[in-house]
Amino acid sequence: MKYQIPDWLIVTGAIGQILTALIYPYIRHKVFNWYNDIKKLKPLNQEIAKTYGRYIQGLNFSFGLISILFTSELKNGTGLAVAITGLIAAYWTGKLITQFAYYPMYEIPKKLIFKVGEVLMNTLFVTFAVIFIWMFVTNLMTYCS
Repeated sequence: MKYQIPDWLIVTGAIGQILTALIYPYIRHKVFNWYNDIKKLKPLNQEIAKTYGRYIQGLNFSFGLISILFTSELKNGTGLAVAITGLIAAYWTGKLITQFAYYPMYEIPKKLIFKVGEVLMNTLFVTFAVIFIWMFVTNLMTYCS
C-alpha cells in the first residue's frame, strides 16, 4: 500500500509559506532595518538587493499557492511532482543552511516579540523543509518504482 502525505499537512505548510511571504516586508523593515542598510549601497546594487528581496517574497508566496491549488498533483509521483517538490525542498533546505551558517542572529533586537518571532520563523522554515523533503522522497520512490 502506497503511503500518502496528508493533504492537511501540505495545506498547513502552504499557508505558512504564504504568511512568511506576507510578513517578509515587516521583518526586513522593523527587525533588520534593511532599507536603511540598502541606502548605503550604490544605486544599481540597491535595486539588485530589492529585486532579490522581491524574488524571495514571490517564491515563498508562489510555493504556498502552488501547494494549496495543486495539493494532489504535488504528491502523485509523476516526474513533475518529483521536480516541483524537489525544487521546493531544496529551496527551504538551502534557506535553513543559509540561515544558520551565514546569518548572525545576534543582531535581532532584544524585544520579546522579535525573539519569539525568530523561534517561530525558524520553526516554520524547518517545517517547510521537512514537509517538502518528505514529499520529494515519497514522489521519487513512486516515480522510480
